[in-house]
Amino acid sequence: MRLGALLAALLLAGCASQGEAPVPPRTVAAVDLQRYQGTWYELARLPMFFQRGCAQSEAHYSLEGDGSLGVLNRCRDLDGDWKQARGRAVPQVEGRTDKLWVSFDNWFSRLLPGLTKGDYWVLYLDDDYRTALVGNPDRKYLWLLSRTPVVSEATRERLLEVAEEQGYDTDLLIWRTPDTAIP
Repeated sequence: MRLGALLAALLLAGCASQGEAPVPPRTVAAVDLQRYQGTWYELARLPMFFQRGCAQSEAHYSLEGDGSLGVLNRCRDLDGDWKQARGRAVPQVEGRTDKLWVSFDNWFSRLLPGLTKGDYWVLYLDDDYRTALVGNPDRKYLWLLSRTPVVSEATRERLLEVAEEQGYDTDLLIWRTPDTAIP
């Protein structure tokens, strides 16, 4: 009996020491995908494997007839060469547009289709659909987006403030390389 009580206490202590799961970031109430479509320039991002070597990135979204978003992501490296990936974004929950699943058409997604979709949570969107913050629930990914490649200092500070309020480490952000630095 004592051994059972000891094991139970150790199990509970182990669970308690891991702490509670962090609260996921808040998303916007809704995204009008008609207004969201078009070109978004990446101002900054958290480091990630699939964007290594990207000096400038942009995303082009197009609303499809089935309600999904067609996705064309482009990445320009420091040599001026462009790489691109096509994909599709669909709501994670029917009728909600603040949290999307994004998947890309590549060999890996064709090999393991269920494992290659990524969270795309819209965390902030200004009223004019000119700037946005997009991340994921575990705060490993974050993009600061704008309809223009350059924004005012006030806009930049506002995006950083919202990202920090949401629990993202903005000290790790990789900022867009200026056009003058790329041939």
